[in-house]
Amino acid sequence: MKMFATQASAAFAAAALSLSMAAPAVAQELKIGYVNSERVLREATPAKAAQTKLEAEFGKREKELNDAVSRLKAAGDKLEKDSPTLADADRSRRQRDLVEQDRDLQRKRREFQEDLNQRRNEELAAVVERANRVIKQIFDSEKYDVILQEVIFASGRVDITDKVIKVLNTPAGPAR
Repeated sequence: MKMFATQASAAFAAAALSLSMAAPAVAQELKIGYVNSERVLREATPAKAAQTKLEAEFGKREKELNDAVSRLKAAGDKLEKDSPTLADADRSRRQRDLVEQDRDLQRKRREFQEDLNQRRNEELAAVVERANRVIKQIFDSEKYDVILQEVIFASGRVDITDKVIKVLNTPAGPAR
């Protein structure tokens, strides 16, 4: 049994040695790239344009919601101030009105958020699709073996995010 353990250890050591000698050759042959998707979606011109478009599209509704919140708060403050002098029936009616207005406002706020999220996803999907075409173009033209988007750590040597952003920011970039 002891002889088997020694033979196994020797075989393992030989395998590890051959792998360690082969690893640098394989690593030198592989061309790896990394793209920081979050940075692309934050810094690329098409992503910024999508954000501006969303702000223009939803800005008016957001302002209306904020105004409604202000009006509701003012009405609540007024009720609180007037409450000692109001008849019970008037106080109850105004409280019910405020509760109903608050419920309506919450519903409108949820609808606004759902609509905004849906449009944001649509706009970002178009940017991501375009970015993926740029990445594929770089992959093909520069003969990469693999390009990764989600990694824990990446060296600056393999980070091609700036290249992707530069191509995306070029007006004559890949088809929009």
